[in-house]
Amino acid sequence: MRPPLIADRQARLGPELQVAMEACVMEIVALDHSHGAELGALETLLLRTESVASSKIEHIDASVDDYARALHGIKSNPSATSMAASTAALAALIGSVGTGADIEVQMILMAHLALMLDDPQESAYAGRFRDLQNWIGGSDYSPRNAVYVPPPPETVPEYMADLVAFANRTDLPVLVQAAVVHAQFESVHPFTDGNGRIGRALINTILRRRGATRRVVVPLASALVARRDDYFDVLGKYREGSIEPIIQSFTEASIIAAREARVTAAKIAELPPRWQREVGARGGSATARLLDRLIAAPIFSASDAEEAIGGASSSVYAGIERLHAVGVIRPLTSRTRNQVWGAAELLDELDDLAVRIAAAAR
Repeated sequence: MRPPLIADRQARLGPELQVAMEACVMEIVALDHSHGAELGALETLLLRTESVASSKIEHIDASVDDYARALHGIKSNPSATSMAASTAALAALIGSVGTGADIEVQMILMAHLALMLDDPQESAYAGRFRDLQNWIGGSDYSPRNAVYVPPPPETVPEYMADLVAFANRTDLPVLVQAAVVHAQFESVHPFTDGNGRIGRALINTILRRRGATRRVVVPLASALVARRDDYFDVLGKYREGSIEPIIQSFTEASIIAAREARVTAAKIAELPPRWQREVGARGGSATARLLDRLIAAPIFSASDAEEAIGGASSSVYAGIERLHAVGVIRPLTSRTRNQVWGAAELLDELDDLAVRIAAAAR
């Protein structure tokens, strides 16, 4: 059965769910306003946390250090490279509506291009809608016994135009809009691959466009991956005509994610003064200048550091060695030249935040 068009769809929800949605939006706003000085770093961290968790829903996994290396262009681990591409796709979509602009079909295609361009199996389909029939579950060769068969490929452009029309409305509660856009996107399944990650990226794109967030990403995929079966179950119920279950699921996941992300914000706020105490860098020195930018740029190479802070190369390298010696940064490659470094505690927090969200979700 084909999904219905949704451009003019209304949502009638019970009072309990409406109250829960209001509480959720309050948590998201509180996250977005917390620890103003650290929000730039927090946005980067949460963007990565959400992308990693979204990839894990698709059974794509890699260590945080592999992922950090991939973010810096080192493509030795295919899963980490895929996670880095997911981050680029999410950033592209959110950036496209950062000033409140409408969501456009072309921006969804560009995000998919960023996601799939380096995928050896799917690069030919990167950035364009499918021109063949796909299905979910069952055999790789036939839709027989499939869990779900999306609409025919020739209908995808109409469905996507309809979805974007719904996504750009302003007369719906933001969480209703985000949940329905995601569920409809997954039901249309417009791409040959990458539908889940682009569909989940649309959730935070809706939140940003509607002003629920201004500077942060709500890492709700970490909560969804903890209950993967429930997540796919509510998608199935949406396709059967019931929208409340997925709205309820997203509301609960967003509350948990926003609360735990505020814990992360507090931890980030504590790092710079502690680093300074541990390092004891003299004001204006190369070491101090490296520390000043470490929150905003937690993954860097030696050449990045030289370009960013200037000064003599010997001073920059001495500063890096000092930060390494006290454990503020750790090497991410086995290189002897132009090593890539990561802020150790920030990278660990990427893992810890996902673990805390998953534990709360379960």
